[in-house]
Amino acid sequence: MPVHTLIIDPESELVFSLSPNEATPRCMMTLKHGGGSTESIAFKVKTTQPRRYLVRPNQGLIAPGTSETISILLVEKDKQVLLQNYDRLGQSGLDHSKDKFLVQSCAADSSLAAKKSGSQTELYDALTAMWNSVTSGGSSTPLQNKKLHVRHVVDSSPAPATSDAASTPKPKLEAASHSNLGDMSADQISSELSNLRRKYDELVSFSVNLTAERDILSNTLEQTKRDYNREIAARSALENKQGGRSTSGGSSGSGSSGGGMMSSLTQLLVVGLACFLSGARIGASGNAPHLPVVGNFFVEDLSPIVEKKPVVREILD
Repeated sequence: MPVHTLIIDPESELVFSLSPNEATPRCMMTLKHGGGSTESIAFKVKTTQPRRYLVRPNQGLIAPGTSETISILLVEKDKQVLLQNYDRLGQSGLDHSKDKFLVQSCAADSSLAAKKSGSQTELYDALTAMWNSVTSGGSSTPLQNKKLHVRHVVDSSPAPATSDAASTPKPKLEAASHSNLGDMSADQISSELSNLRRKYDELVSFSVNLTAERDILSNTLEQTKRDYNREIAARSALENKQGGRSTSGGSSGSGSSGGGMMSSLTQLLVVGLACFLSGARIGASGNAPHLPVVGNFFVEDLSPIVEKKPVVREILD
């Protein structure tokens, strides 16, 4: 059982009042040191919908006898979605919300409590490292967990009417506040300056968180671009390789067909040459006249020439 006690108000449920006239629905939660210990209490607020709610501050230290007010804002875009569900289904469309918050707390050691009076950035980094150690099981520090459910209700009351008469006293209030500031004691002024400094440090811490998230998103985007370019290059190389194979296959096919044609022509020439040589040999052997058709191509009819020789001699005489 944890030896520290953190009093949470409200105890079990956070109610957000939705109104079309209200720009940002807000819910306040108070964390108070329950006493019984002289150690400061470290707290951390988590939610199941981190993109829907803005929690400020989401972690910190509570000294004995003090308290911390947590401001939880509902994002405008999600508020419009919830209002649309209400217009379509009524309150039953909002009663089934599964949004939850978790408040974790544990006793803080003296070295961590000493950083509260220093820089808020150092305190934030120290708290982050401490919570990483506690939640990962690397620490034996007793941890207290408190779950709070979220309920959304719609405020259907009309917006308050504004008039010139209502806005007229505003300068008087400002003048009164300035006059009260002059009547404040030195301790009150110091306390007010401390509050302003704390709010400024919270704003700086919030800006640091936004910058870190921006850097993470930028790195993720760059890594995604590199992976995409690498995938495109690999796919292009694969397509080029497949295209080269198909081209070489077509060239080899045409070469083989041309080689087959040349082989056929060579065979035809060889057969023709063999036939010619065979015919010449047959004609030289004198067996050609006995062939019914081929012999006529290899044997000459010499009888007309023999008959004409005497005529030529007579003319010469």
